[in-house]
Amino acid sequence: ETLPMSLARLGQSLIRRLHRPLHLPPAPPTDHHAAVSRSLALIHANTSVRGFASLAYNGGGVISGKFGGPSHVHTAQILELAVHLNHARPMSSGAGAAPKPPSLSEGVSFGGYKVALKADMPSPGFVFEPYRVPEPIPFWKRLFTPSGWSRTKEDAILQFMNAFTVSKLRKKIGYNKKQFQEQAFNIYKEVNKLIARGDIPSLQKALTDDMHSTVKNEIRKRQSKWKSVHWELVEPAVSIRTLKARMITLDKNDLNKAYVQLTLEFITKQKFEAYNSKREVVSGDKSKEVLVKDIWVFERSLFHPGAYWRVCARITL
Repeated sequence: ETLPMSLARLGQSLIRRLHRPLHLPPAPPTDHHAAVSRSLALIHANTSVRGFASLAYNGGGVISGKFGGPSHVHTAQILELAVHLNHARPMSSGAGAAPKPPSLSEGVSFGGYKVALKADMPSPGFVFEPYRVPEPIPFWKRLFTPSGWSRTKEDAILQFMNAFTVSKLRKKIGYNKKQFQEQAFNIYKEVNKLIARGDIPSLQKALTDDMHSTVKNEIRKRQSKWKSVHWELVEPAVSIRTLKARMITLDKNDLNKAYVQLTLEFITKQKFEAYNSKREVVSGDKSKEVLVKDIWVFERSLFHPGAYWRVCARITL
């Protein structure tokens, strides 16, 4: 098979991948209280666990919402993808300062910027292509077997989609990787603090509607078991990685009407302790640091005025 034929097949595969409509399955039922209890019980054993704000999430499904049929959401067009990739910088680039998010007259600080007290910011209500840990593949298999060639093509498509999303972010909002990770880490801290305090109203500024509903139910179930909790983040973070970047367009003829979802991995050290109504310790040990790994999905609209980053999901692998 000649090189031009191989490239043509790759292009056809990209077109099919980027233009197919999203068929979304219904969200599976989950026991959020059991998931949180398992996570917090592990903290007491001083092991590497999921974070305090742990929410059960099926990586193969959706976080919330009713999606019984096909959605009218499409991914970005391949033509603009090819154009932007020629000018896109690598994801690790830190050049260029991101413009300061709009400061609203009334609001509270979240992630280093002002958030309106009442923000009308809709969300797609699902995570597009949730992150999964890539399955290891031997080098020889990748080079000399049909399954390896297929895997290489799939990896190339995923990287193209990452690069396209980052290129679009740079063009629209002046995205800078380092600055965004710092902002996302601030949101991560604030959300965990508010969950520990049980401050449901304030959480609404940092979470999408579906995520806020899920967290609200989780907090109420926790409060039925524990009177209060102590949560503490040991700074700085051990590591922060951007794992995935995806763009969801609402109109395939207008790529500016889109949402962007960035998946980040936080590895941090945390302290936790839970108390009953008599202020007796019933779980955890705040004198011990626990290594925690969290994967959160951050979402932002590219077309709503005053849009800002919010947490739309937490992925459990």
